[in-house]
Amino acid sequence: MKTKYIFVTGGVLSSLGKGLASSSLGALLQTRGLSVTIQKLDPYINVDPGTMNPFQHGEVFVTDDGAETDLDLGHYERYLNVPMSRKNNTTSGAIYNSVIAKERRGDYLGATVQVIPHVTDEIKTTILSLSEGDSAPDVAIIEIGGTVGDIEGLPFLEAIRQLRSDLGRDNCLNIHLTLVPYLRCAGEHKTKPTQHSVKELLSIGIQPDIILCRCEQSIPAEMRRKIALFCNVDQDAVFASVDVENIYEVPLKFYEEGFDQKVAIMLRLPARNAHLEIWEKLARDYAEPRGKVTIAIVGKYVELKEAYKSLHEALHHAGVDNRMSVALVYVNSEEVSEGNVAAVLNNCDGVLVPGGFGYRGVEGKIAAIRHARENRIPFFGICLGMQCAVIEFARHVAGLEDANSEEFNPLCAHKVIYLMTEWFDFRTKNLEKRDAGSDKGGTMRLGAYPCKVLPGTTAFDAYKKPLVEERHRHRYEFNNAYKEQLAAKGMVFSGLAPDDSLVEIMELPDHPWFLGCQFHPEFKSRPMDVHPLFREFIRAAKKYAE
Repeated sequence: MKTKYIFVTGGVLSSLGKGLASSSLGALLQTRGLSVTIQKLDPYINVDPGTMNPFQHGEVFVTDDGAETDLDLGHYERYLNVPMSRKNNTTSGAIYNSVIAKERRGDYLGATVQVIPHVTDEIKTTILSLSEGDSAPDVAIIEIGGTVGDIEGLPFLEAIRQLRSDLGRDNCLNIHLTLVPYLRCAGEHKTKPTQHSVKELLSIGIQPDIILCRCEQSIPAEMRRKIALFCNVDQDAVFASVDVENIYEVPLKFYEEGFDQKVAIMLRLPARNAHLEIWEKLARDYAEPRGKVTIAIVGKYVELKEAYKSLHEALHHAGVDNRMSVALVYVNSEEVSEGNVAAVLNNCDGVLVPGGFGYRGVEGKIAAIRHARENRIPFFGICLGMQCAVIEFARHVAGLEDANSEEFNPLCAHKVIYLMTEWFDFRTKNLEKRDAGSDKGGTMRLGAYPCKVLPGTTAFDAYKKPLVEERHRHRYEFNNAYKEQLAAKGMVFSGLAPDDSLVEIMELPDHPWFLGCQFHPEFKSRPMDVHPLFREFIRAAKKYAE
């Protein structure tokens, strides 16, 4: 069977859940025995989200091959349990960058380069690359970012319009996700936003085959018939995407609606039954916890929870695995000090300090780490969180009072965290000046790297194997010049690069659970395959709560 393509667009407003809808549909098709991949096409001009402010964009998800991508790729991996790559996310910036490079090389043989056909052809090539090779998926779901009507998204919509003609109607399906609001004062749903959204889509030549209605509560049958009539779709091709208690219920709700069955019929997919046992068990375990733990996330992007999306999900995965409900308390590290840290972290069963960049809020993170260490509260530090744990230990245990990171104070006497210049691309980065005008994109240690785990440590007890592979996103590393000095005071370096050149995990053995890792384990946690470090962190928090 050649690859079938499903194009998912969104209308009315953003954040309706195209990523979750695409992931849930993909998961359902997987339960039918089909191989599935998902690709996100983002209309913004940034080449990738790596340089974007988390307050604007949310989390930057990192793949094994080192791509900095949209956070929806995290949903794709968590629902499909299939690793994504740089092929699964592209942007307008990346498309135009490629087109301009080809024009400069003369690939277009002197032709006038235009949006149609050159830009749209580049987009189509990117989409069709998913079906290249021997491992081509049965189904490729293509999510178009943004909202229908956005000017920057027009080339992507034109490209998928053309692909419908190129590939044939039996091989392509258009799904449009739109808002159907419920007006409580009137006591009814309103379909007009959906009608206008579909009209906008029709104006550029795309007729949706299926309408997926985002709503607070289920839509009555007569309302669905009205949407079908005015949007020119089959009456049984209007489905509801209703609010749920947890996002992993969505595949089950879609199945109850018959969503995957309609997709299978319209794309002429093999007639197979869906096997939903693992999703049903997951939903039961989520709904039936046996206790509760409270975890404080001490960071500086807490006003936008999407900045920690994978972290949030990994903690809940670990909670389900331990049959515990996990309550997350987001603490703004800029508002934490030695004077108020005890009150701020009162009633918390665990403290987690996530990754981040820049000095703002760092001293609050260090105060929180010291409180967790001295009061024997389970602590988990990730990336910058590990670096802050090293700084705190160096200052308050090893007696290096001005210990710091070169990122925060390049003039300090004890740079326990420092810049490893070999991870930079010397062709694009001016390491001497490091000025604001230098290239910031792709200048970090990115992607999956191996890590050997020392037996007899907390890390080894979690992983239960001597070699693991984890994903990184950072510029600064532990300074090995301080390894012996900190080890003499009790710090254990339980995870190292295979050649011993880099510290990947540190821990304190005289503490119930105190561990920091330089990598981002949250990127590899799955609801059915919980990351071992998160599982053991929540287990330690459970013991502390008891």
